[in-house]
Amino acid sequence: MKLGISSYTYGWAVGVKGSKPPHPLDEHGLIDKALECGLSLLQIGDNLPLHTFDSSRLNRLADRAAAEGVDLEVGARGLTSDRLREYAAIARRVKAGLIRFVIDDSDYHPKPDAVSAILRSAGPELDNLTIGIENHDRFSAKTLRALIEHSESSSIGVCLDTANSLGAGEGIDVVAETLGPLTVNLHIKDFQIERLPHMMGFMVTGRPAGSGFLNVPELLNRLATFGRCKSAVLELWPPPEARIEDTLIREENWAVQSLAYLKPFFT
Repeated sequence: MKLGISSYTYGWAVGVKGSKPPHPLDEHGLIDKALECGLSLLQIGDNLPLHTFDSSRLNRLADRAAAEGVDLEVGARGLTSDRLREYAAIARRVKAGLIRFVIDDSDYHPKPDAVSAILRSAGPELDNLTIGIENHDRFSAKTLRALIEHSESSSIGVCLDTANSLGAGEGIDVVAETLGPLTVNLHIKDFQIERLPHMMGFMVTGRPAGSGFLNVPELLNRLATFGRCKSAVLELWPPPEARIEDTLIREENWAVQSLAYLKPFFT
């Protein structure tokens, strides 16, 4: 399994809706970050949507990544047949082997039957490509597993995010047990859960890898038994500071701390 960073390692630096930094981090800045971290894998997610790039920009990205020896993975949101074909073409253009997909979009929430039909028809688009469907907030791990198994394609698996399924009421143990055998890509996102001061409810917040609730060594060992997960990328949820400049400093510090913790597991 290969360790890398993501555009969601530096989500605040790339830009969050309603909070854009003065100089947003672009795809070349992310390659710079990967090289600074001593890594050769970069996953570009839907917060830097590659389908909005023109051909010249995609070609420059592909050429730069190849020249620097950085492997690319691409990410998309809103799983439709058209979007799948679009990202298959983008992946081939930038020489990425993995497409990570979030099923939903802000105004798109397909029913399981519709998702199943899309996945079952995806085979012809996936020659030498792998799709990782990310567990997000809406579908349970059991439902997502059924959708992927019904696709009957070895090219379709799971992008296992270690925190997202909290939004569906499921913890990492249930998610890893259910989706581990299908996992082709891992999002390492550490977190903590704290009771609110008034004692009525809990708050979930991000943490640097190794300092929250996530048992990284146990998870990696579990996934290794299945032999399908080829890459793991760091994602971070740093709470914002009052000033974006201070948020970016926190994010950078968390990335450095997280990677120092994670690298020994990937030697």
